[in-house]
Amino acid sequence: MSLQYQIVPVTAFAQNCSIVWCDETMKGIVIDPGGDEKHLAEVIQGLGVQIVHIVLTHGHLDHVGGTQALQQSLGAVDIIGPHLADQFWLQELENQSQMFGFPRTISFDPDQWLNEGDSVSFGRQELQVYHTPGHTPGHVCLFCESAKVAFVGDVLFQGSIGRTDFPQGDFETLIRSIKTKLWPLGNDVTFIPGHGPQSTFGHERASNPFVADEMPLY
Repeated sequence: MSLQYQIVPVTAFAQNCSIVWCDETMKGIVIDPGGDEKHLAEVIQGLGVQIVHIVLTHGHLDHVGGTQALQQSLGAVDIIGPHLADQFWLQELENQSQMFGFPRTISFDPDQWLNEGDSVSFGRQELQVYHTPGHTPGHVCLFCESAKVAFVGDVLFQGSIGRTDFPQGDFETLIRSIKTKLWPLGNDVTFIPGHGPQSTFGHERASNPFVADEMPLY
């Protein structure tokens, strides 16, 4: 058995929505369905995956905008995450959607908030939850130890890091999250960021100008 995933860029922000599943049971999750929910539903159907959870890394519109419509399309599917500290972002979704020209998005709370040390299970696979504030205060990352794969939302990108100029963002907190939560998972871990190409933690430790090893830990 192994973890499988397919990345589906959605919305004008080209946000990496991830469909992740257990290839033995074909049960899976959707991480950060920011929009284009009809297309996502078609991809899921084509893959033959039974979605059991929708998982959110943080509360920004381009990551959560399609959540409720996709939930309605898929049926009895729980919404899980992010951390409670991002509740204010989810409550501001209607204002966010008007501001950025997205379809009207109604505020909501998930069925379950996520905390450090929680896990998300589907089929015979499990993702560990890490609370990684800085981009937003309630951001979480998800890690599969057996596959050496992490889904990091907008914390870390190839060659860059998440923005910290949004409400309750903090640069030093973000750097600390990356260096103390993500780096210990291993240089050989492949990560799927919220935007742009995949990379590995080892590559970013060697080359990312914001968090390379010679950079100070704030």
